[in-house]
Amino acid sequence: MKRALQGGVLLAACLCGMAARGQSAPPVDEQQLTERGQIMVGDQATPYLIRRLPVSSYPELPEPVAQALTQRGCMIPQTYQAHRPENVIHASLERPGSSDWAALCAVKGTVSLLVFFGSAPGAPVVLASAPETERLQAHDPTGVLGFNWGIDPASPQQVHDAQAGMERRPAMGDHDALRDAVIDGRKVFHYYTRHAWILLDMPD
Repeated sequence: MKRALQGGVLLAACLCGMAARGQSAPPVDEQQLTERGQIMVGDQATPYLIRRLPVSSYPELPEPVAQALTQRGCMIPQTYQAHRPENVIHASLERPGSSDWAALCAVKGTVSLLVFFGSAPGAPVVLASAPETERLQAHDPTGVLGFNWGIDPASPQQVHDAQAGMERRPAMGDHDALRDAVIDGRKVFHYYTRHAWILLDMPD
């Protein structure tokens, strides 16, 4: 996740519209791009704002991955800090040197963390899922809640550094992990090993 400059820049970037692979992107409903509403926090109705981007905003995606996201009806939710398209990442998640992708996919109020291995780009694995309204937090004096879930690649060195201070610090891995974080809050590292996803141990 990148620190924000101004949240409004994000929507402008989206509306500039990056046409995918030389084709015009299909029109996107404004409600899909920016959702405003209210949720109950305690006994008080609290406003929220969620910004999203269409798959066409990520022209670097391989065609099979872009198609799979589009077929699911995915929009990519952006954190309240975002100032450029985020929450789609490219990393070596399956093994050293592999070309893999991960994305947050929002469909009908639910957001899922999907991973696409280069060996099977059209068949994602779902690592986590939650209602979008459970991924909101206050972040400025207005009290309006914003989306707080972000993903990033984590190199073996970055993971090893994050594990500093552990009594029994694990050996450094040989490929990337996926960092799954709440802004200014809890972070977990998903790691693929021995044909399964695990959560890496971190300091308390």
